[in-house]
Amino acid sequence: MSTLLGRLGGAAAARPWRTVAAWVLLIGAVLGLAQAFGGEPRDNYRIPGTPSTAGMDLLNARFPETSGTSARVVVHARDGEELPADALAALRGSLARVPHALSVSEPVPSRAGDTALLTVGYDVKVTAFKGSEGLDALRDAARATTGAGYQVEFGGELPENFSAPNGTAEAIGMGAALVILVVALGSVTAAGLPLLVALAGLGAGTGLITLLSAVVDISDIAPTVASMVGLGVGIDYALLLVSRHVEGLRRGLDARAAATEANATAGSSVVVAGATVLVSLLGLKLAGLSTYASFGYATFATVGAVMAAALTLVPALAALAGPRLLRRAERRAPVPPAERHGSAPAPAAEGATRTERWARLIGRRPVTAALLSLAVLLALAAPMLGMRTWPQDAGSQASGSTTRKAYDLIADAYGPGANGPLLLAVDLDRLPAAELPSLEQKLAAEPGVVAVRPALVNAAGDAAVISVQPATGPQDEATVELLDRLRDGALPAGVQVTGTVAAFSDISDRLSQRLWVVVPFVVVLALILLTVLFRAPVIAVKAAAMNLLSVAAAYGVMTAVFQHDAGAKLLGLPHAVPVSSWVPILMFTVLFGLSMDYEVFLLSRVREDWLATGDARGSVVRGLSATGRVISSAAAIMVAVFTGFAIDPDITVKMIGVGMAAAVLVDATVVRMVLVPATMTLLGRHNWWLPRRLDRLLPQLRIEHGDAPAPAVPAPAGQPVEV
Repeated sequence: MSTLLGRLGGAAAARPWRTVAAWVLLIGAVLGLAQAFGGEPRDNYRIPGTPSTAGMDLLNARFPETSGTSARVVVHARDGEELPADALAALRGSLARVPHALSVSEPVPSRAGDTALLTVGYDVKVTAFKGSEGLDALRDAARATTGAGYQVEFGGELPENFSAPNGTAEAIGMGAALVILVVALGSVTAAGLPLLVALAGLGAGTGLITLLSAVVDISDIAPTVASMVGLGVGIDYALLLVSRHVEGLRRGLDARAAATEANATAGSSVVVAGATVLVSLLGLKLAGLSTYASFGYATFATVGAVMAAALTLVPALAALAGPRLLRRAERRAPVPPAERHGSAPAPAAEGATRTERWARLIGRRPVTAALLSLAVLLALAAPMLGMRTWPQDAGSQASGSTTRKAYDLIADAYGPGANGPLLLAVDLDRLPAAELPSLEQKLAAEPGVVAVRPALVNAAGDAAVISVQPATGPQDEATVELLDRLRDGALPAGVQVTGTVAAFSDISDRLSQRLWVVVPFVVVLALILLTVLFRAPVIAVKAAAMNLLSVAAAYGVMTAVFQHDAGAKLLGLPHAVPVSSWVPILMFTVLFGLSMDYEVFLLSRVREDWLATGDARGSVVRGLSATGRVISSAAAIMVAVFTGFAIDPDITVKMIGVGMAAAVLVDATVVRMVLVPATMTLLGRHNWWLPRRLDRLLPQLRIEHGDAPAPAVPAPAGQPVEV
């Protein structure tokens, strides 16, 4: 692999303009095809096998008029006066004329009369609306009402399914990344190169996601998450390659030779790190929801595109930049004689850099460093034990959105439970219609129920639907307890609880169960990949364990921030909210792959030194010294990118941004700079232990530069070491 990547880098550097032109044509072709044949992102929350899905299937089959989507329109008089009937009638008439409107309910006034609620039923699914067209139609219909001075807000399935695109997060992340790159590389040219490469990869990835949307359901926020991850890893991969290229220039190599060496060494790390991210994303398929699979498809396409861009565009652009990648003082300095490719890394002078002094300090106190870093990780992970999950709804949105305003108006005027009524789907073939009144009375007497609407029977007389309003809001634990009581015996046969709250509860339960399927799958795949590539099972097991600690710490930080008022308000939320049910599995798969990035960057350099010198402990110090600055810079860039996404209005994106920023910060500091070198120093030569039987089974995949065999190093007694 090293030789092939080196040839690829050399070829791109030898013909840089052809490489750049090829990427311009590729991006143009992909975006052109996406424009002509691409689809629109859409969510699919259907979960086969759950009670809420069974109930909804019954209603869809026997109540065709309820099979489409719906929207809730809330009208409020700011002065507290009673709403005039003619204004509400005119609004109802306008709503009845919006595209695909099947029915509009009579206005339901509040007790004070200053608020009214109308429900619009559609004859199509929510996925039939492209972008904001459904919400725009509602706003146009309410224009006369708002013009008369009344407040009109929109909630329900249709408005809540739309999230406006927001490019602020990307802009903030890229601006911060540019500053960090200038500081890290010392050259504006070198700093701009990784950004250009990441943008090229994002352009191709965006087109691929749009094409995928034409054949599979891609969640509305999947492109945002894919951009977040793609931007971070794209800049990181390019930074690693540029840094190694600059090292070659400093040693007197010409641009082509430096590109060949960078691709053969750092490029191998990029391939391994990117492959680990892609393998981890496969775990999303096991979550059991098509929405999760769509996150995997979108992120897979984007990460693959930025990885390809890094391996081909970096050598080409670096060749075009030439010595401008060096600091100004370095350009004026005498050029040293070129070293041959594949030479052993030269040990740095004692105390030459802060990173080397740090590495030697960790090497002198490995036990203390390991215990302290482990204590920090466990302390950060502790709040995870109190994590409560619930899918995002309007009650979790920022207070400035129309869906959140509608949610609050409904809660104030009709009670918090009006935002999440429980719908009972009744199969009258199994429960006689004559028993419906007694069922309604039983439901009204149930603790936690404030209202029960009379049963609505379909025209065929074989199904009915009953609406039950809880006393508490959708996110309240008491509402879930009421749902569980109804399902656990309070309802007769033939009655299923469905609706938004029931579906969200089923989603939360399903995802909690599937987490314990996804975690072992991703961990085992990563173990196999690292064992094959590094031929060191101890290293692979240790890397997996430390990545699990990083993810646990991220969960703890996210729980502490969002489930407490102070943290939630700091991020623009009005109060504490549960962790979105979508986040834990999604974060685990993405973070496990991203954590492996830094592990691979560090271990590749340590292994390169170990194979060249046979010095187990010294290779840890030299490997950390060589990569510490790059890893710190790369982590700072990712933290900046992910923190930028914490301002996104979508609660799921906001949580992922905070969690991933925390995880990368912890991973690149506490784990990679302290815990990994400390444990590797303690294990010494045992890090590279490889059983003879496994040695014969594993393929010989050399990821280090050069094909010369490493010097033979005697292994500890009874423990053969593969070198």
